[in-house]
Amino acid sequence: MFNDDDTPKSKAGPKNLEPMSLDELEKYIAELKEEIVRTEAEITRKKAHAEAAASIFKK
Repeated sequence: MFNDDDTPKSKAGPKNLEPMSLDELEKYIAELKEEIVRTEAEITRKKAHAEAAASIFKK
């Protein structure tokens, strides 16, 4: 019923990067970039929705 990918994840703070290898750091950056793209797409979708709703109620 619920998709865990859609629920916000709480974070205790910044991730400790010190023990991570170069490969792990590069993978982590790639994951963060994917999340940024996903988040920007959601912002775009919500702005479009808000603009569409606002246009209905304009006089």
